[in-house]
Amino acid sequence: MKLKLFLSLSAGTAFLASGLLLLAGPAPAQVFGSHNSNAPVNFDAGRIEVQDRADRVVLSGAVRVEQAGLVLNAARMTVAYRNAGGIEIDRIDASGGVTVRKAGDTASGNVAIYDLNRRLITLLGNVTLTQGTNRLSGGRVIIDLASGKSTIDGRSTGGASVGTQGSGGRVSGTFTVPQRKD
Repeated sequence: MKLKLFLSLSAGTAFLASGLLLLAGPAPAQVFGSHNSNAPVNFDAGRIEVQDRADRVVLSGAVRVEQAGLVLNAARMTVAYRNAGGIEIDRIDASGGVTVRKAGDTASGNVAIYDLNRRLITLLGNVTLTQGTNRLSGGRVIIDLASGKSTIDGRSTGGASVGTQGSGGRVSGTFTVPQRKD
């Protein structure tokens, strides 16, 4: 029988959470590190609208975007690009049941911003990071695709006054502790 450790962490104790994750196993979203943001971006959607003068594409209807094993799903996405002798995607904004998956790890939230130039994915609103049976929840997570480091806090914005609904501005988590023999 697996024991579970239930934690309710304030944003200021994220360091403790990192240490506990190391004891419990690999950190959620760690596999997101070393992602190739230069790989081709493939998409599938119910509808596409190209807004060429604005250098953007609007995708809607169960949108799926994939890049080098990283899969982003949402109801709607806006892709901002520039035409510099060829299309170069700068940013993807996603909304409506957003999930990001790679190699069994999942991050989800209400809204996501994928900045391809900075190699950062920011999820906002009812955020959850899951790896196996380990789970962290909060208001905002920033995933650094270069390092694999994820930072989660209880606020859904950068300000100190707004908390996520039901979280009280705190981060919470559940970590599976392996059965140890005495």
